[in-house]
Amino acid sequence: MKKFLGLLLLISMGISAKTPTKGFVLTGQVTNVSSGKIYLEEYTNVTKDFKIVDSTELRNGKFVFKGKVSQPLLYGLALERTARPVMVFIENKPFTVSIENGKRTQIATSGSAENTLFTTNQSLVDDDKYDIASLVKSHPSSNVAAYFLLRSFSWRLPLAQLKSLRVKFTQQNSPYLTDLDELIKKLETVQVGQKAPNFTLPDSNGKEVSLSDFYGKYVLVDFWASWCPDCRAENPNVVAAYNKFRDKNFTIIGVSLDRSKEAWLNGIQKQGLSWTQLSNLQFWKSQTAVQYGVRAIPTNVLINPEGIIVARDLMGDNLQKTLEKILK
Repeated sequence: MKKFLGLLLLISMGISAKTPTKGFVLTGQVTNVSSGKIYLEEYTNVTKDFKIVDSTELRNGKFVFKGKVSQPLLYGLALERTARPVMVFIENKPFTVSIENGKRTQIATSGSAENTLFTTNQSLVDDDKYDIASLVKSHPSSNVAAYFLLRSFSWRLPLAQLKSLRVKFTQQNSPYLTDLDELIKKLETVQVGQKAPNFTLPDSNGKEVSLSDFYGKYVLVDFWASWCPDCRAENPNVVAAYNKFRDKNFTIIGVSLDRSKEAWLNGIQKQGLSWTQLSNLQFWKSQTAVQYGVRAIPTNVLINPEGIIVARDLMGDNLQKTLEKILK
């Protein structure tokens, strides 16, 4: 048996082992797919993604995972190693999952209250009108509420509101709340009025460049990636701002969360991003992104010549309007 960060997998699809006395039994059916492997993946907040922890063979479209978790946690089920998984919250109870044609759409679950809460809210949390405060209030001990606050709202809410929701949780050992606490600490250091943390990253030629090299100028630190559609939509605004204010003691440092150097360089060229571009190609593990509490892109931080943060998240027309006011 293998231990995977809180998940103790004891049986997979017919392999004999001692069944846990207090564990989960996840029984599943994939419609219109009779054979092949299915992968069980664990969510990791470090990369905001999933990593494979076990797999088993489908038999007439059916599968079973058995094991034990320390607390209800988010996992994924995928038919291909690189596919985005169908997400499920696993707790130590028997429950069933039905997946349509291996797609991400989860069409039926039963037996798990936490997973029911997750699936009920999963398609709703991206709505701007979604009331995360109500979910936290009604489920203060739920890892589902903690996960949604971390994953979907930590980058959408003002820091003060994020902190006020955090203290409403009655349980304290959730990994999602631990990650949220760490994020809050980082965000507290990069608010308007704070000294911007210095950083050093390689440019496209491998030369080390630091934020401190640009002290004396207004600097927009712009977090983006070539794979990010919202970044591609926002980049024309950034280009226009750069061209308009570049001769007024203003510049930009692009910090990319790309993983592929080729994709990164192609994105720079195709989108005409002619300012300083830096990346260590570490995706969400980028030390600078972690240092600045970046949970979504595009995002940016405007820093004055003394190295003090004077504005954050200047998007669309707001970027030029703010620069016009500051650089007049």
